[in-house]
Amino acid sequence: MASTVGHDGGAGLAPAYAAARARLGLVSALFVVAALGWVWSAHLMRGMDEGPWSGLGSIAWFLGIWVVMMAAMMFPSVAPTIALYTRATRSTSPLSPWLFAAGYLLTWTAAGLLAYLVGAGTVALGGDRLAWERAGQEIAAATLVVAAVYELTPLKDVCLSRCRSPLGSILGSWRGGRRGAVSMGMRNGAWCVGCCWALMASLFALGVMSVTWMAVVAGIIAVEKTFPWRRGLTYATAALLLATGILLLVAPDALPGLTIPGGQTMQME
Repeated sequence: MASTVGHDGGAGLAPAYAAARARLGLVSALFVVAALGWVWSAHLMRGMDEGPWSGLGSIAWFLGIWVVMMAAMMFPSVAPTIALYTRATRSTSPLSPWLFAAGYLLTWTAAGLLAYLVGAGTVALGGDRLAWERAGQEIAAATLVVAAVYELTPLKDVCLSRCRSPLGSILGSWRGGRRGAVSMGMRNGAWCVGCCWALMASLFALGVMSVTWMAVVAGIIAVEKTFPWRRGLTYATAALLLATGILLLVAPDALPGLTIPGGQTMQME
C-alpha cells in the first residue's frame, strides 16, 4: 500500500514539475530575446544618438527599432506576468504565451506610433524654435519634471499595481484561444503603457537613440515593477527625474552620458 501511495504521489507531482520547468524555459527564452534586443538595438543605434529630441527617421525605420527596443526593455520585467498567464491558462499550446507577448508588444507599438506622430507634428509646427539652443533645452527639462509629477499621481499607482500584481487583471478579463491570448497581452500592455509612458517621454527628452539612457530607463521600470517597496520606489524615481530635469536645464554638462546637440557626449563616470 505504501509503495502504491508513493507511486501515485510521484505521478501527481510529475505534471506540476513539467509545468514549472516549461515556465522556467519560457522566462529564460524571454530573457534571451531581450538580450538579443539589446545587442541589436546597440547595433542599429550606433552613431544615431543626437541627444535630446534625436531625429526619429522614417516612420517604418522608427517603428522597427522601437519594437526591438521594447522587447529589450520590457521583456525582463513582464516575463513573470507571462509565466503567470501560462500557469493560469494551463494551455497545451506552446504558442499561447508567445501570442500574449505579441499582444503586449502590439500595444507598445501603437504607443510608439502615437509618440512618432506627436513628435513629427510638433517638429512640423515648431520648426527651428524647438532647437536645443532655443526652446529645446527647456522643453526637455520640463518633460522630465512632468514625468516626475506623474510618478506621484493616483493613475500611476493604479497602473503600477496592475503591472506588479496582474493575477486579478488576467482572471477578470479572461479570453480563451489564440485571439484571446493576443487580446489579454494587449490589455496587460495597456496597463504597462499607463505605468511607463512618462518614463518613455523622459527617454525621448534625454536621447531616444542613446543605449545608455535606454538602459537607465529600463532599469527604473524593472525596479519599480519587481521590488516590494512600491511607494518608496516611485518617490525615489520622482526625485531622480526631478533632479535630472533641473540638471538638464541649469547644467547639462553635469549629466554623464548625455549627448548635447551640437556638442559632445559626457562620459559615464
